[in-house]
Amino acid sequence: MDALSKPCGLSPEEIRRHNNELMRLFSAYLNVGPAAVGGDTVREIARECRVSPAEAYALSLAALVGLDAGGADRVFYEYWLKPSVKRLDLAPFCTDPYLQNVRLPEVARAKWQLTNKTLAPFEAFVCGDPVLTADRRMIPQIGFFEEPYTYPAVLEDGREWMTLLPNETLTTRPALEKAHGRVLTYGLGLGYFVYHAAAKENVASVTAVDISPDVIELFRTYILPQLPHPEKVTLVCDDAFRFAETSMADNFDFVFADIWHDASDGCDLYLKMKPWEARFPAVTFTYWIEDTLRLYLDPTLW
Repeated sequence: MDALSKPCGLSPEEIRRHNNELMRLFSAYLNVGPAAVGGDTVREIARECRVSPAEAYALSLAALVGLDAGGADRVFYEYWLKPSVKRLDLAPFCTDPYLQNVRLPEVARAKWQLTNKTLAPFEAFVCGDPVLTADRRMIPQIGFFEEPYTYPAVLEDGREWMTLLPNETLTTRPALEKAHGRVLTYGLGLGYFVYHAAAKENVASVTAVDISPDVIELFRTYILPQLPHPEKVTLVCDDAFRFAETSMADNFDFVFADIWHDASDGCDLYLKMKPWEARFPAVTFTYWIEDTLRLYLDPTLW
């Protein structure tokens, strides 16, 4: 049994406390110093301790934040920190058709900017929704590559609003697998969902609703012409909830909502969007990072 399937033997109160501790640890690490664990250190620990690169990374991170992985903090390390860390293969991400076929220029319009950024080797990033174990442990998914990874990004006033980091591609795929018929997406970003949905044979059309005219024009000018099926795509500048009220009825078979930056601003918007499912029972509704949002909304985990 691995640490995810094996119960940790702690009380529900202790599990909730460790859930909070781990989320705070990774939040601080990813926001303050995601490249603080270096490749030389990871390789040295992997060689000397005869462990995998992922475990060597976890041991390095534990030492960096002052955890005693083999002593007083062993349970927290073994059942929370270590199973959170993943070494990822670069190839499946670099061979994504969007990344292979779409080239972004360095351009700006009003407060929005199209650009390209690069993850350094061994720089940490989120790589999927957290895993919830049978004993209610919440295990974030934190990954790293051993090589640099260049990715497109949309910046709003210099802040990353939409990127094609591995987390965005991994957490969008479940919705893409289900997309069919007349597709509606709330939120445009870099058009990753639009690109792949329009390429599906069982998708007749893709309507993308975004509140920002500048984001739409950047996409229309620089990205839409590079899509394999631009004729399937309709761009609408509107508020998502106003569009739902005025234009959804009988026009769509599938909806993907992606109008939040992350879970911190997504929970309220997710709850506001959910009631539309009852109004349109024949429509399939999906939501970006829905599993993460449900975990954040569950008070028994924290």
